[in-house]
Amino acid sequence: MRVLIAEDDPVSKGLLTATLTKAGYEVVAAEDGEQAWQMLQARESPRLAVLDWMMPSLDGVEICRRLRRAEGGEFFYMILLTTKNRQEEIVEGLEAGADDYLTKPYNPHELRLRVRAGERILRLQSALKTKVDELQEALEEVKQLQGLLPICMHCKSVRDQNNVWHRIDAYIARHTDVRFSHGLCRTCLEKYYPDLKDETGHHSALS
Repeated sequence: MRVLIAEDDPVSKGLLTATLTKAGYEVVAAEDGEQAWQMLQARESPRLAVLDWMMPSLDGVEICRRLRRAEGGEFFYMILLTTKNRQEEIVEGLEAGADDYLTKPYNPHELRLRVRAGERILRLQSALKTKVDELQEALEEVKQLQGLLPICMHCKSVRDQNNVWHRIDAYIARHTDVRFSHGLCRTCLEKYYPDLKDETGHHSALS
């Protein structure tokens, strides 16, 4: 998993990069808050970010605040690094949208554990989104089956939501658990197989 780190101090940034790279993460580093914000706007941006609270041009708290306002279909997990340790300051960061925080100087092992927790939450969120999308797709199919379904007056094919025509048996089998077996109704049996009669003059077999 890729992790964005935003730290304007070169030494601190190097330590963060080394710690997370050793833990198996692909690290993407930003020089300051403004660069981090631009990276987070990219289409394939990392979804997990470790942000220094105090940075020039744009601090970590403001990045959290902006991300939560702009958040659409994607979820970001954000960890703040700060020298601030007063309760009201920590509350300010969490209210801005941060998911977690670490007070400097931090323990590298604790950093790895907190990042790992963020990774688990992101994976769970992604799995949940997939299930919701699958459920929505299934509901749309059910809705279509319950609604008006165009059927050809001659060949009895049906038209789906993409304006594609299908044999009715194939369409129903694909959208439901119904499976078809072949048979003959009495009318078709008499029309197409008039010779299949027993000694009484009735058709001997009906499927």
